[in-house]
Amino acid sequence: MPNYVDQEKKSVIGVVTESLPNTLFRVVVEDIKKETLAYLSGKIRLHRIKILIGDKVELEIDKYGGKARIIKRL
Repeated sequence: MPNYVDQEKKSVIGVVTESLPNTLFRVVVEDIKKETLAYLSGKIRLHRIKILIGDKVELEIDKYGGKARIIKRL
């Protein structure tokens, strides 16, 4: 049985710059000033938390360089 606890996700802060269809967002990561594509986590969808342009959000970045997941609105 694989151990998923060892796979740590990198958590960073970013600012939403653009809202795209299907709850996708363009987010600029503050640490590295790089733009990435992000989607909403399940809890944010469940509680219908609105994400607007200019909001600061906390992201979990995929270690393979794909999309990021928005886990918290700050």
